Amino acid sequence: MGLALAAGPAALGAELPAAPAGPGDAAYWRAVASQYDLPDGVTQLENGNWGSMARPVLQAYDRHLDKVNRLNSYYSRRDLGTDVGALRRRIAGELDVQPTEIAFTRGATEALLTLINGYNRLRPGDAVLYADLDYDSMQAGMESLKRRRGVEVVTIALPQPATRQGLIDTYEAALSANPRVRLMLLTHVSHRTGLVLPVAEITALARRHGVDVILDAAHSWGQLDFRLSDLGADFVGLTCQKWIGAPMGTGLLHIRGDRLADIDAAPGSEDAATADARSRIHTGTLNFAAFLGIGDALDFHQRIGAAAKEARLRALRDRWAEALRGYGDIEILTPDDPRLTCGITSFRRRGKTGTEDNKALARDLLERYRIFTVERTGMASGACVRVTPGVFTSEDDIDRLVAALKEI
Repeated sequence: MGLALAAGPAALGAELPAAPAGPGDAAYWRAVASQYDLPDGVTQLENGNWGSMARPVLQAYDRHLDKVNRLNSYYSRRDLGTDVGALRRRIAGELDVQPTEIAFTRGATEALLTLINGYNRLRPGDAVLYADLDYDSMQAGMESLKRRRGVEVVTIALPQPATRQGLIDTYEAALSANPRVRLMLLTHVSHRTGLVLPVAEITALARRHGVDVILDAAHSWGQLDFRLSDLGADFVGLTCQKWIGAPMGTGLLHIRGDRLADIDAAPGSEDAATADARSRIHTGTLNFAAFLGIGDALDFHQRIGAAAKEARLRALRDRWAEALRGYGDIEILTPDDPRLTCGITSFRRRGKTGTEDNKALARDLLERYRIFTVERTGMASGACVRVTPGVFTSEDDIDRLVAALKEI
């Protein structure tokens, strides 16, 4: 009576060729796009909020939902644990960690706030550090430690324009100038600009300073080709509903096994003494069908391939961002170094750094050209407009953006 985790790669994306010839393989990427139901009358270039499920993933999710609803507790009390356990082992293999080192959450925000709030090595007089490009809710979580743990909060602004060495040097300088820092928030891919940080190098230098890192990987898993073991972070929050394309309300928490004691057990957890990351978060009853759908999303993601997906998204980004770099008064807010870029990139008009300026620019793109983007705020250098293609985005979509911005 077990519920199948996925329809399998042969079914999910069976209409796709085996692999793209490259990021410019138009026929292949049209086949990918044909697997999505997209809004009519608008060019969707705001795919950073969450990722649409491909049609076969949505269909699988509907099947899971129907079965969970139909069988009710007869399924949840007999077979759910086996199915979810198999899914957890699969995800752990994808991330190159142990199954006991990950726990399911309802998103990266829940995972990261659990890590921030549960980190128990801080003492009054210690300090914590975060940057202007970190996510708002995580910044607020770090700020809350001042009241709850009696620590100082250190904030930094990342360099603009950024270079790889400049980013490393910024963190090195901040940690050297603030020797009481014991915990640091680090974001792999910024939701504000799409800047990709050299996480492994920054994590290594933090360790040399005796500083632990909580890593926000919400926008990197599924958009970049990596394993958690590549990054060196002991505490990580990830989401499945963005670039993996799983159902809404699905995420992951990672705690390296030998660091579990440094995160408090969740209140109400019956497994507080066990060596398992699940003891550090208590979500209550989850949307079982949504979590089972992660397996189907992984099948579709793997059918394309993480490396191919990363290359395609970066190629779409380069098609507009590098074409417009230095054009008129357009300011591109990520560098041309591919080590620091991904699909997401933000821009603004030079000198137009106010929130209202960028809201108006995003509104102009939508109302005049039917191109949907979003303004982003919170950077030390000012607000911007974020452009986020998806795997279903076409070269024609990008060319419409280029033409509109040149006209504007």
